Amino acid sequence: MPRPAFFFLASTWRRTLAAGWVALGLVACTPLPSPPPATGLPPDLQPDPTPEVLERPKARWVPTGFDALPGWGEDALAEWWPALRQSCSRPAVGWQRVCEHVLSRPTIDGDAAWLRPWVERTFQVYRVESPQGQDSGLLTGYYEPQLRASRTPTAQYRVPLYAPPADLNKRQPYWTRRELDTVPAAQAALKGREIAWLEDPLDALVVQIQGSGQLLFQDADGRLSAARLAFAGHNGQPYRSVGAWLISQGQLKASEASWPGIKDWVRRNPRRLQEMLWQNPRMVFFALEPLPEPIQGPRGAQAVPLTPARSIAVDPGSVPYGTPVWLASTDPTLATPLHRLVMAQDTGSAITGAVRADYFWGWGDTAATQAGRTRQNLRMWVLWPR
Repeated sequence: MPRPAFFFLASTWRRTLAAGWVALGLVACTPLPSPPPATGLPPDLQPDPTPEVLERPKARWVPTGFDALPGWGEDALAEWWPALRQSCSRPAVGWQRVCEHVLSRPTIDGDAAWLRPWVERTFQVYRVESPQGQDSGLLTGYYEPQLRASRTPTAQYRVPLYAPPADLNKRQPYWTRRELDTVPAAQAALKGREIAWLEDPLDALVVQIQGSGQLLFQDADGRLSAARLAFAGHNGQPYRSVGAWLISQGQLKASEASWPGIKDWVRRNPRRLQEMLWQNPRMVFFALEPLPEPIQGPRGAQAVPLTPARSIAVDPGSVPYGTPVWLASTDPTLATPLHRLVMAQDTGSAITGAVRADYFWGWGDTAATQAGRTRQNLRMWVLWPR
C-alpha cells in the first residue's frame, strides 16, 4: 500500500502508495541472543572498526554512534519489536540467516532488558543526509480511515469505489478522474467493477489519498460485517492536492487547508465539489480483503502489515524498505519530543528526498486527527547491521 500524508499540502500518498516503487532492500536483522544476552557476536558480525560514509541514490549515510540519537535510552523498544519481525518475514537475499534468529523469538514477554544492548551490539548508526549534507527534513502523517459502506447502491450510499478496470494495464496513463466521470468509453470500462459504495464523495477521496481503509457493511439481514479496502492500483495520473488548489484559487489560506477546512469549504460551496475533485486526476482502485482479528495494519510497499506508530513511509532511494530508522521530531498534538525507533515499510508519491518520512498513526478518528496535524521538522538516523 504505497500511502500519502493526510495533510493535503504534502500528501504522501502511500498510501497512493502506488506508482510501482522499486528496489526492495529489506530488513536489517541480526541474530538474537538467548537470555541472558550473549557476550559477543559471531566473527562475521563483529563491528567494522572504521565504518565509512555510505552513498545511497538520494542520500548519504554518515557513521555515528548511539550517543548521537536524541532520547535513545527512553524508547520502549519492545513496542518496536513486532514491526521488526514483520519486516523479517520478507528478508532480502543475504539476510535470511539473521532474520531466522529474529523470527525464532515470536514475542517479548517479561524482562526485555537484553534488547537495547543487543541492538547496540548488532547495528551501526548512520545519520541520514542529503547528498549536499542537509540533515533536516519533514515528517508528515497518514492513517487508515474507518467508514460505513454498502455493498450495493442505495439512496444513502451512492459513491462507488472500484476494482481495477480490465484494461488498466493496456492503457497507461489511464483515463483521468474527470474522464472516468464523464467520457462514455471510460465509464463503460468501470461498469460492473464497483466493489463498495460510500455516502460522501469526500470520504472516497480521503480513502484514495490514504491508500486503504476499513469498511463496515450492514448486510441485508441487519448484521454488520467488516472488510479492508486494500490498494490495488491507480490510473497512472499524477496526484494533485485539492488543498493546494483551494489555496491557489484564493479560497482558503494555507493555515485553513486542513481536512476540516476543506470539508467546511465544500459545505459552503456544494456546486463546486465536482470541480474540486477533478483537480486531482489520479484515481485509485481497490480490492476487498478480510479484516483480520485482531486487526493488523494494511500492507505497505514492503508487502508486510504496517504497525501503528512503528511504521513509516520513506523514499526508497534514501532508505531501503525494512531498515530500522530513528526519528527525532515532535508530537503534533502534544508538542513533546517524538523520539522512537520505527521501520521503513512503505512509500508514497509525495515522500521524496533524503530526510523525509510519513508516519503511520493507525486507524480511526484519533489517528485521523494526529495524521492531519503532522507536519513537523525531522532528523533521521538508520541502523544497519555491523
